[in-house]
Amino acid sequence: MSTDYSDCYEQYESAARSYCRGFPFEIDSAENARVRLSSGELFIDFLCAAGSLNYGHNDEDMKRALLRYIERNGIASSLDLHTSAKTAFIQSFVSRILAPRQLDYKVQFTGPTGANAVEAALKLARKVTGRSNVVAFTNGFHGVSLGALAATGNKSSRRGGGVELHGVTRLAYDGYFGHDIDTLALAERMFDDPSSGLDVPAAFIVETVQGEGGLNACSSDWLRRLRAIASRLNALLIVDDIQAGCGRTGTFFSFETAEIVPDIVVLSKSISGFGIPLSLVLMRPQYDAWHPGEHNGTFRGNNHAFVTGEVAITKFWSDGRFASDVALKTRLVETTLKNIAEATGWVSVGRGMMQGLRCPDGLTAEKIRSLCIRKGLLLERCGPDDETLKLMPPLTIERTLLEDGLARFSEAALEVAE
Repeated sequence: MSTDYSDCYEQYESAARSYCRGFPFEIDSAENARVRLSSGELFIDFLCAAGSLNYGHNDEDMKRALLRYIERNGIASSLDLHTSAKTAFIQSFVSRILAPRQLDYKVQFTGPTGANAVEAALKLARKVTGRSNVVAFTNGFHGVSLGALAATGNKSSRRGGGVELHGVTRLAYDGYFGHDIDTLALAERMFDDPSSGLDVPAAFIVETVQGEGGLNACSSDWLRRLRAIASRLNALLIVDDIQAGCGRTGTFFSFETAEIVPDIVVLSKSISGFGIPLSLVLMRPQYDAWHPGEHNGTFRGNNHAFVTGEVAITKFWSDGRFASDVALKTRLVETTLKNIAEATGWVSVGRGMMQGLRCPDGLTAEKIRSLCIRKGLLLERCGPDDETLKLMPPLTIERTLLEDGLARFSEAALEVAE
């Protein structure tokens, strides 16, 4: 067989592969914010597996805890049976995440993908309310299994469904028509009009920052008003915090700054802390209406992920020091993007450590991304036309390395803009 790794993937891996097409190299190892290729080259990682590595690659404390667990033959796969790893994770999550925020949620461990957790959230909302319609928003992304795909706006993703996608009404996200148009006022008018044709939904599902949709970030006021509308209609508010959660926007949950309490929260990606698959749904206790096994899966609750996730919660969320450090790094990112925007006329978007640069078109963004690759910086595009460059370094990145990566990005953007 050929020893050329590209031949291996071209011949044997499905055409469904995507990210690798834009990154023409083979990765061998990684540590925190650095990725080493098989060739020995080092890259700065501003991709973080699409937000799955908020605490960086191979955190030493998580790695040691996982190795100890494996070496003592800690159980790996256990369906939803009680395990010591699960107990420790739940207790840490409740005491360090939920209790300090005065949040009262039940925890449901779903299948390992974020999409499966979204499916569970949508099913539960429909079961609780007895309604079928769900409201999702323009440019939202919630996964590519059929229920989640119906709530997803991306055209290229939706066309892969192969069937009619129904049960979802699309409304305009905050700022969709520009900042002068109040999208929620339009929605409220339609809900108040019995002849608008807009059915009262089981739920609203929303991202506070649209990770794949272009880093559009809703305002706290908009989110509070959405919460109020959902309450008035006796509909549930689902916050999809798969990409924006676990500290990515500066607080553990992205909705904390709006001071709201969603009825359901979906978490995945960085909840294991180590890039190991784990997804969960948080629900207010009164909405825990499942029958035993009604939403299940062989791999619900990954014990290895429980081990690393518990370490992540204890290490980074036992006090406010980590969040303060993230706030300092956020300002560095904001300053860099502001300077580029002022020099080019382009637009900085996003919030926290989930920010980016909206270019005039996808071609311009791709030129910058390709130049960043040549400069040793990994990052990706997002948005309806892939026109937005997304900066998502690990929250644990060293300040000097963050400054280095931002300098490389700035150089690439300004070179292309000339």
